Amino acid sequence: MGLFLEEFEIGRALTTRARTIGEGDITLFAGLAGDHNPLHVDEGFAREAGFAGRIAHGPMTLGMAIGLVSQLNLIDGTAIALLEVTWSFAAPVNIGDTVHARVTPMDARPSRTHPDRGVLTLAIEVLNQRGTAVQTGKIILMMRRRAG
Repeated sequence: MGLFLEEFEIGRALTTRARTIGEGDITLFAGLAGDHNPLHVDEGFAREAGFAGRIAHGPMTLGMAIGLVSQLNLIDGTAIALLEVTWSFAAPVNIGDTVHARVTPMDARPSRTHPDRGVLTLAIEVLNQRGTAVQTGKIILMMRRRAG
């Protein structure tokens, strides 16, 4: 079970485990999302466009970052809804890159209308194996509060 709203320590950064991006990840995401942009599925095209090779879909990496945060046992079972995502894509993620996320609770406030819920803002930074921030953003979640 994840943390309840009151249990988050505002400003305390936590680091997730790392995950290596594989060719299969990109292929599966392209099929799932229907996004077959040649930057993701055509090695020659991606190289001609100036990349080192095929690159991961930005939303795929965003989703993986939220999954890595979830694996810290912060939000599983206590998050009720994803309310907002604000995200920036700073650098490509290549096949073979290993990414991890740094998550920092920025704000937690009780709901004005539902005493059993609150709103949590998390800042997330996705870093590759070289420590380069490839994506940054924030997510706002509706969270459960402790009964009582």
